[in-house]
This record gives sequence, structure tokens and C-alpha cells, in this order.
Amino acid sequence: MQNTQTSGPVRIGVIVGSTRPGRRSTAVAGWATQVASRHPAVRDGAGAVELVDLAEQHLPLLDEPVPALFGDYRNPHTRRWAAVVDAYDAFLFVTPDYNRSIPAVLKNAVDYLYAEWNDKVAGLLTYGVQGGTRAGDHLQSVLGEVRVTVVPTRVSLGLFTDFDFSAAPPGDPTHQARLAPGDEREQALTTMLTEIVTWATALRTAEVAADRRPEPVG
Repeated sequence: MQNTQTSGPVRIGVIVGSTRPGRRSTAVAGWATQVASRHPAVRDGAGAVELVDLAEQHLPLLDEPVPALFGDYRNPHTRRWAAVVDAYDAFLFVTPDYNRSIPAVLKNAVDYLYAEWNDKVAGLLTYGVQGGTRAGDHLQSVLGEVRVTVVPTRVSLGLFTDFDFSAAPPGDPTHQARLAPGDEREQALTTMLTEIVTWATALRTAEVAADRRPEPVG
């Protein structure tokens, strides 16, 4: 399936990629949305950003009898998720690093669909003890299999450099540390958003041109 929009703002879904109780991904995604609201493309109406929280999608472990490649979705929750993904031109994935990879819930959400991901653009915002870069590497490989183009700029937040644990009780790993990314992180995120809007607009233009190409004559 190609991008569903051929005009209007580039719609970017910020996918909250963890559902763990006490997760920090909602704070990271909220920060990304705030930064996006200040981006010139969003202020000028060329882009629009919305949160897509996997915790609200209620997807069970993949239970479709037919591989996603065929697009024969049998379950209502799959069809609802397909409609959500299909509505966006691009995505900004927010994911922690779980044992050098991404959370199972995020991999599951990608695996449910195929055509709805095709020919769209994504940016990767990771976080973890080492910035979540290994999760980003894995996610980029997974997205490549469903024909999602990942933009060059990534943003990685370090758990001990971009989060403030000064108010945390000693020995409490569940404490919700304050998100405190440095200015360079916001600059990188702004660059990523520019790439997402630019690349998604270019793909949209290419699709329109392809649709208008005349059929070959006999």
C-alpha cells in the first residue's frame, strides 16, 4: 500500500514502543512531541505529529493465520491497527534497549502488517544505558523488511546522561527520573524531523508522478 495522502501535511506518528509498567517511553515520546511542535514544518502546517501508544492498541501476540504479506487480515484488532498505521505518512519510533534489541511488543506491532508500512519513512529515537543504539540497529533491520526507509539522523538518550535521578530514593530502580536531554539532543531531533518531512514529501511526490504516468501503447 502506498502513502494514503497526496496533499496536506505530512502526518507523523510518534510510536511509543514500550508497554512496561513504569516505562520511560511516554516521557521520551512527550518530549519528542514538544520538540516537534516547535519545528518550522509543524508550525507552518507542512507537518503534523500525533502520539501512537502501543499500550492503547491492545494487540495480542501475533495471531493472524495468514502471513501479513498477503494482506488478508482476519481479526478486528489487526484491521484496527492497519487503519492506524495506514493513516500516517511517516513515523518516529521511540524505543528502549532490551537486551540489545527492541521490546517484544514493538516487534509484534511491526510484524502484524506489511503493506501499510510500505514506502513510508521513519526516524529512530532510542534510550538506554548506552543510548539504546543497539535497539536502533535492530529496529532499522526489521523496518527494512517491511520497506520502511529510515532517515540518517538518529537520537540516542543515555540513561545516566539525559535523565536526572537526583531525587530518586537510594536503591529504587522504579523511580521516574526527570527527563533532561541536552541541547544537542534537541538539535539532533530537529534535524531528524526535517529529514522525515523532506523524505516523506519526496516519496509522496514520486507516487503522484507514478500514478500519472501514461500506460504504454500496444
